[in-house]
Amino acid sequence: MPFWQRLLFTIIVIVVASFVAGLIWHRLFGFGLPSYVGGVIGGLTAVPFWELLKRKGSKSEKRDVV
Repeated sequence: MPFWQRLLFTIIVIVVASFVAGLIWHRLFGFGLPSYVGGVIGGLTAVPFWELLKRKGSKSEKRDVV
């Protein structure tokens, strides 16, 4: 998987994770999630997702070479 696709999918996951965390927070506590907490949640979600995409990309690239 090319770098730009991994980057695009990772950014989408960051935004979705932050949005969902904000919705859950608002349902539980009745006020908005602080933006820095949403950013931390999105960032922590992005790290394993990026590694997953990197691992998936390298397996498919190895199959294409062989």
